[in-house]
Amino acid sequence: MSKIRLILTLVLSLAVLPLASHAGIVERGRFIDVENHRGGNVLQMVQLRERLGRSGKTVRIQGYCRSACTILTTLPNACLAPKSRIGFHAPRIPNTQIIPPLVDEIMGNFYRGGIRDRWFGGWNRSMKMTVLTAREYVRLDPQTRICG
Repeated sequence: MSKIRLILTLVLSLAVLPLASHAGIVERGRFIDVENHRGGNVLQMVQLRERLGRSGKTVRIQGYCRSACTILTTLPNACLAPKSRIGFHAPRIPNTQIIPPLVDEIMGNFYRGGIRDRWFGGWNRSMKMTVLTAREYVRLDPQTRICG
């Protein structure tokens, strides 16, 4: 497949993905809480990540963060609530088993350590959700902080 065709396929694939739900993002003083976020469109989540990173506020990931939301975990100003759960699965076009090209690589570039190893070791191709507790996540990526 030519590079141009691959990029065109990626862009068209992303166009059909649902919008990232921002309903689970609440600003509270010096904090931005990401609560029970289901993920959504990866490119929109990358844009949201940029905005959250520039906010100057602590981003607290609480409850269940899954799918595209997981790329927020490595923000330098983010922390995981002690009881949060982080869920990984292959990115896919909604209501299909089709994994759009390059999207898993975009996501994987935001992960570190053991999380990145496991992502590229199979989570990026699995339709089954792999769920980690905050402590399990930190064991695989010790640079991640638990919120105090």
